[in-house]
Amino acid sequence: SDTAAKIQELLLVKDEINIIFAAAPSQNEFLASLVKENRIDWSRINAFHMDEYIGLEEDAPQRFGHFLKESIFGKVPFKQVNYINGKALPSEECARYEALLKQYPADIVCLGIGENGHIAFNDPHVADFKDPQAVKVVDLDQACRQQQVNDGCFQSINEVPTHAYTLTIPALLSADYMYCIVPGESKANAVYHTLYGEISITCPASVLRTKDNVTLYLDANSASLIETKTF
Repeated sequence: SDTAAKIQELLLVKDEINIIFAAAPSQNEFLASLVKENRIDWSRINAFHMDEYIGLEEDAPQRFGHFLKESIFGKVPFKQVNYINGKALPSEECARYEALLKQYPADIVCLGIGENGHIAFNDPHVADFKDPQAVKVVDLDQACRQQQVNDGCFQSINEVPTHAYTLTIPALLSADYMYCIVPGESKANAVYHTLYGEISITCPASVLRTKDNVTLYLDANSASLIETKTF
């Protein structure tokens, strides 16, 4: 409801807006609700996604583009949907998608937080709060790859790709508004460090505390370790 209201508010003052979406089971309920918002003029919205595996076949169900097509991109009439091509030459694809992001600056980012504290595929060992790039190729750490198995996307860690494209942290933070949806007990530790830990790449999501207009949504399970405190 909050995201839909902000979309409507922005469309009152802009001809079109640009939204970046995360692809993960943690977003299922959010996306299922958003597509039912019949007050939104989707024909004035350009859609992007924030990461994609490298090397999976185009028809692989684990592709994030496939997930988002099934969840939202193929369900509402966006003006334009911009997919990351996981089979393209990496240097060319990074440049192409970065140019699109510059042409269509993000108004809203809808994201989650990984079990290792990542946002998009900015795992701790590759996260850079001052990254000069908007899109880059990264290798995925063990915890990140294991999460894909835990989420039921792959049967074993050996099936999980080792590399992916990701929008960088500055690219994500460039959006005017961020809606961060983080349900589930497996995210409780990451949520705790996001809120209370040092703002550092050891928990990349901690950088969200440096930005205005970020809203974090938890359920009882993901909030189980947080203290009673007003933020």
